[in-house]
Amino acid sequence: MVHTDIVKKIQELKARKNVIILVHNYQLPEVQDIADFLGDSLDLSRKAAEAEEDVIVFCGVHFMAETAAILSPSKTVLIPDPSAGCPMADMLDVPRLRELKKKHPEAVVVTYVNSTADVKAESDICCTSANAEKIVRNLDVKEIIFGPDKYLGGYVARQTGKNLILWQGYCIVHMRILPEDIKKMKNKHPNAEVLVHPECTAEVVNLADNVLSTTGMCRHVKESASEEFIIGTEVDIIYRLQKENPCKKFYPATELSVCHNMKKISLDKVLRSLETMSHVVKVEERIRERAKKAIDKMLEYSRAD
Repeated sequence: MVHTDIVKKIQELKARKNVIILVHNYQLPEVQDIADFLGDSLDLSRKAAEAEEDVIVFCGVHFMAETAAILSPSKTVLIPDPSAGCPMADMLDVPRLRELKKKHPEAVVVTYVNSTADVKAESDICCTSANAEKIVRNLDVKEIIFGPDKYLGGYVARQTGKNLILWQGYCIVHMRILPEDIKKMKNKHPNAEVLVHPECTAEVVNLADNVLSTTGMCRHVKESASEEFIIGTEVDIIYRLQKENPCKKFYPATELSVCHNMKKISLDKVLRSLETMSHVVKVEERIRERAKKAIDKMLEYSRAD
């Protein structure tokens, strides 16, 4: 699909208003193509913290834009569609997290970055799917509260041997990937390497050759001698994988693993966002300061990655 006129206008406004466009790997292909930087939550957090531009246009879901606003308070952070949310992030709220903390007063709270700003503010350290295992492994504590994703937390617990107190949240997109899907695709493509995201269920993870974040998948595919891959995460990462590895073949574990919230961002909405400077994402300062401490700790752990 050709969007030449819209892309041209976006590029003109971007240059005039000193804008950087950050795009998540699950965005629509045409939105990925306008990215100044394309990545997963960890990559995008780092880039937001380092941004020198005056304006950050965040093409992702709302908690990601919030994270950018937390890390870059002097910048104007825009999200083209503020209704692009994350059901998993909404599964954990401050009152219930505080109740859990009261039950486990000695516990360290490790919160997945897929969470709201006020939940991050109640946390000791944040993590992403790329660094959750490393962070938990390096915590010398007896109790760890981990949320909101029970499947990522369960995977980390199995990898580290630590006993995590898991919040019972989950990603509806990764829940759609079933063990039967992996087996079916493996029968069709017996030479394909199976890569799945750690937000998948334990049964799916157990069938994988490698369990990786989205950026981890991109890195692994480039380095792998395999020529075929079954991809167990949101389907539109395959656009990036194919673009970066044109001689390799990629098969979605299931066509049902679509994040409809991610697809709310379109080129038209990006253009409108730049034209009207909307929608601005702001985080209350008292929340921002506390949340930033948890995110900064995450970034400290990841500097060597």
